[in-house]
Amino acid sequence: MPVTTAAQRPGPSRRAAAIAAILLTAAVIVVTIVVALRDPLLCTAQVVLLIVAGLAVWDSLTTPGARRWIALALAAAAAVAIVLLQIQKEGSAGLSLALRLAALLAAAGLARYALARDVRTLQRSVTPGTPVPGAKRGTLIMNLKSGGGKAARFHLERECRARGIEPVVLQPGDDLLRLAREAIDSGTDVIGMAGGDGSQALVAGVAAERGVPMVVVPTGTRNHFALDLGLDRDDVVGALDSYGEAFEHSIDLADVNGRVFVNNVSLGLYATIVRSPEYRDAKRETALAALPQVLGPDSEPFDLRFDGPDGETHEGAHVIQISNGPYGTSIGGLASRPRLDTGTLGVFALVVPSGLEATHFLAAVAAGHPEHYQGYLGWSTPTLTLTSASAIAVGLDGESLEMEPPLVFSSRPGVLRVRLPGRAIGYSPAARSVSLRARLADLGRAALGRPAGSDA
Repeated sequence: MPVTTAAQRPGPSRRAAAIAAILLTAAVIVVTIVVALRDPLLCTAQVVLLIVAGLAVWDSLTTPGARRWIALALAAAAAVAIVLLQIQKEGSAGLSLALRLAALLAAAGLARYALARDVRTLQRSVTPGTPVPGAKRGTLIMNLKSGGGKAARFHLERECRARGIEPVVLQPGDDLLRLAREAIDSGTDVIGMAGGDGSQALVAGVAAERGVPMVVVPTGTRNHFALDLGLDRDDVVGALDSYGEAFEHSIDLADVNGRVFVNNVSLGLYATIVRSPEYRDAKRETALAALPQVLGPDSEPFDLRFDGPDGETHEGAHVIQISNGPYGTSIGGLASRPRLDTGTLGVFALVVPSGLEATHFLAAVAAGHPEHYQGYLGWSTPTLTLTSASAIAVGLDGESLEMEPPLVFSSRPGVLRVRLPGRAIGYSPAARSVSLRARLADLGRAALGRPAGSDA
């Protein structure tokens, strides 16, 4: 989540749903055990298939996108297999089985309602943050060429004027930092940027420096910063509602040698990774997917020296990525950050001895546990210093640069005030992607009337 808010205790209806989900699941287990006493072999097969079906149904109800449909297909296949086993054994007497399957479906639906983690529910809920009045004098700087001309395509200039927002259109040769500072110094109390993440970072640095809130309008190519803030990247014009009555919260920024970034800095295999067209779509995933193509058996780690989480000095790495806040660890959240207010940098470094080892590492990533690979290091830290014998090529928020060592990275906790419109979800995909263990724990807390993620 991009903001720290007091966790809410579940209401009576959600608590009742959690209790019902737990009781239904327990009933299915008890009935299945009874059946097992009559036919252990059949029951064993059904238990395995029921578990597969239950987990798949749960996943389909709590995750969005293509993964939901894959989970539904898996659940359907498991259900068909269970029915076929029952028919083969008992002919048409499958009432008990049908009831158990129905109970599992009902339990999954009740659990989804109790936890309320799905996107539609979040869209109907209150956006996280502190309610704030509309801007007295809002300014939006826009790059008309960013994202293939999104700002022009959505007529942002016209939309701004209709809302009383002053549009400032970037011209060739304009200094974005100077324009932002001049706008604030002349009385702007809410500054915004319509452009890619690189431009967002520059304006964010000025907004933090001047102490005014910022509005993010997603007109870049992929808009990862907007995604992690919980904005709808497809609703460009809707982002302008942030200038009206909105919700405000403070988030971190990060910098390297004084240069602000809002997403991440990639080092090492930057030439292949950052310059790849796919990089803008999924930075971390592209970085990992590029490894088998660029790491041969004779590849050498780059001269990138740094201290790891245990204080041990490392003399080289193939890939290092430093992010403004740690990325998620679950499969559904690897490409986004669950929070932007941790006050820490997220760091991962990778040394791969051979191309074959790169394949092993990708297998560990696919399993959701990259930390199980021996050459992987991942940790959080407020600062990081990295040295090299020569200039270091970096990819900063997707832009290729070259910087002189040492590179000093630091987190700037809570320095940027960001405004979100009331329609915004306010949660990144990583914040919505929760492990099964955490979901079950939250379900138990909901049944007890406790807030999610709390033992209080």
